[in-house]
Formats: sequence, structure tokens, C-alpha cells
Amino acid sequence: MPMLKKLTALAGAAAAATKYAKKNPDKVNRAAAKAGAFVDQKTKGKYSRQISGALHKVRTATSR
Repeated sequence: MPMLKKLTALAGAAAAATKYAKKNPDKVNRAAAKAGAFVDQKTKGKYSRQISGALHKVRTATSR
């Protein structure tokens, strides 16, 4: 049953993250953009299309 405990904890963390994102969309968008720029720099632009797609999804999710 340790796997079930881990999944329960993960679900709780996801719910908390969703609540935070809805309350603080500006902070979430800023942090996501900063993380995206960091990853894009480290991968030397190899995954820039995927990163921009993920950032777009974050922006849409927080604007709801």
C-alpha cells in the first residue's frame, strides 16, 4: 500500500498547486516564463517549440 499513499500525497499536492495558480496567476506565469527561459537556454533552443507550447498551456490555464 505505500504506492497508494504516494498517489494520495501527489493528488493533494496537485490540488494545492491548482489552488495557488488560480489565486496567483501573475506569479505563476512569471515563474513559468523564467523556468522556460532557463530550460531553453540550457537546451540551446533544441526544444523551444515544446517549451513555448507548455508556456502557452500555463498561460491559458491561469487565465480561466
